[in-house]
Amino acid sequence: MCDGFRILLLIGVLVSWPVAAGEGPIEVTDELGRSVTLSRPAQRIVALAPHIVENVYSAGAGDRLVGAVSYSNYPPEAEQLPRVGSYKAASVEQILALQPDLVMMWESGSSRDTLRQLERMGIAVYVGEPNELEDVAEAIRHIGVLAGTETVAEQSAERYLERLAQLRATYSEAESVSVFYQVWNQPLQTLSGQHLISDVIRLCGGRNIYADAASIAPVVNMESLLDRNPAVIVASGMGEERPQWLDEWRDWPGLTAVRHDNLFFVPPDLIQRHTARILDGAALFCEHIDTARQRLAAAP
Repeated sequence: MCDGFRILLLIGVLVSWPVAAGEGPIEVTDELGRSVTLSRPAQRIVALAPHIVENVYSAGAGDRLVGAVSYSNYPPEAEQLPRVGSYKAASVEQILALQPDLVMMWESGSSRDTLRQLERMGIAVYVGEPNELEDVAEAIRHIGVLAGTETVAEQSAERYLERLAQLRATYSEAESVSVFYQVWNQPLQTLSGQHLISDVIRLCGGRNIYADAASIAPVVNMESLLDRNPAVIVASGMGEERPQWLDEWRDWPGLTAVRHDNLFFVPPDLIQRHTARILDGAALFCEHIDTARQRLAAAP
């Protein structure tokens, strides 16, 4: 190989992988306590959960996304991203075909086997799991560091935290009410205190009646629910429309929530995704609980 060709090849590499002046290795500790190190800001990101896709856009790095999983539908441009499977069953072959320099996974949803395979292939993998509302801002900041978009990420995180503080101030003195959050009807499924939604319930002055459940998404029986007798039932379902099965609770008039007509709906994309939009869902959630609180107070 002649010297001139070597020089041209070197120039081509430098153009393909721009590195800011003075920029060194990038290191972030993920939710598993793993050190994720990149030699330069990530240029090709694959996100293995819909909420991670959304957070990458919030961090100003949407143009770095080269792959996503099913149901990654926000913002609208995310729908055009190549799919590599679902958050529970991503295809390692399809991920590798996209030549990512960073893969972002969800601890509760993504497969540990996928993580191990990617690590064996030498792919940098960041694993996230926001358990409290403040953690969403931290997730956005971490993406900003890894993608070199810290300024945009910090602005997004600060806006989020300011709104969160406003909601906390509004409902911090509210009287506590018991809440059953219903993910699905058959089987009857809820979320425990380990899930971010339990923090939303606390934010609104509510108390998750299954906060003590051992698993993060337990299936519960009717006997248990009748015994715990929630004052409010909030359902999610699968789409933007209120699920018909929410009104099946009217067959149980002995429940406090039914007796006071405290049956509410919050769209799942707003409340079940660990993104900045969860505060839209939280605001609606808090309004519902406040309505329930007023109905309970007015009851004879």
